[in-house]
Amino acid sequence: MFRKTFLPPVANLLAFEAVARRNSVSRAADELHLTQSAVSRQIHQLETQLGVTMFHRVRQRVVLSEAGRAYAAEVRILLHQLSDATRRTMACTQRDELNLAVLPTLGTRWLIPRLGDFMALKPEVTINFTSRTLPFEFSKEPFDAAIHFGAPDWAGAVCEYLMHEEVIVVCSPALQRLHRIRQIADLSGVVLLHQMSRAAQWASWLEQHGANTAQALRGPQFEQVAMLAQAAASGLGAALLPRFLVERELSSGELIQLFPQALNSTDAYYFVYPQSLAQAPLVREFGAWILGQCRTPADVPQAHA
Repeated sequence: MFRKTFLPPVANLLAFEAVARRNSVSRAADELHLTQSAVSRQIHQLETQLGVTMFHRVRQRVVLSEAGRAYAAEVRILLHQLSDATRRTMACTQRDELNLAVLPTLGTRWLIPRLGDFMALKPEVTINFTSRTLPFEFSKEPFDAAIHFGAPDWAGAVCEYLMHEEVIVVCSPALQRLHRIRQIADLSGVVLLHQMSRAAQWASWLEQHGANTAQALRGPQFEQVAMLAQAAASGLGAALLPRFLVERELSSGELIQLFPQALNSTDAYYFVYPQSLAQAPLVREFGAWILGQCRTPADVPQAHA
């Protein structure tokens, strides 16, 4: 429970943030369309309430005190959060905007090339994309929904199954020729490339196929699938990658599939949204559309990452 004693007027916080950012009362006043005396008065009120000096005067400039510098960093974050919360609430009442957190390579290579179909159905809707690779708390983030890979386990949210993926071993043709890779045992002399969020994949794949796992955890790590695919195409090593995300490289010959065996995993893709938006029309409509895209494979040109 917050106490009103510790909640300064928002106008005073706006004045403080502007002066702190510009190191000038006059420039802050111009930005806020106020007089210099009004801004100075708001700063004085804030300092009086906090019992702390926020600024020191150095020649013709105002400079943040140590306490002011720490407070400014926190105030700036809170003002952004308040602004985002207000925007989300306004967008929610308009029901024409969806803020989506999406896995970066999935968004670039699979979702965005298909999005024209949804926009044709709902031309009045705006979809905003942000890249996220890990679960988060919807109550603390500006998102209406997310696309998640893993287990259907997300606190306070609904997880709707979309699809599994076929993960295959790939490398560049040059690397395959250099190491004369013909069978799984030949990987013992090859650098294995890893995705950071799936660090144990090579160990799982090798174990599933009865191969030596001694080197399974060694090798460079990459945060995103697109980075991993580029590293493999550049001949840096062999990688385990979802087939549907590297179709472009497979079709062009930049990558080749080394073995027919795929990785068997219980993880899958899910459309995730907070329970509070379970009946929101736009969330339901987009969820139904993306599920249809997963159920009906189509020849969609692959976008460049």
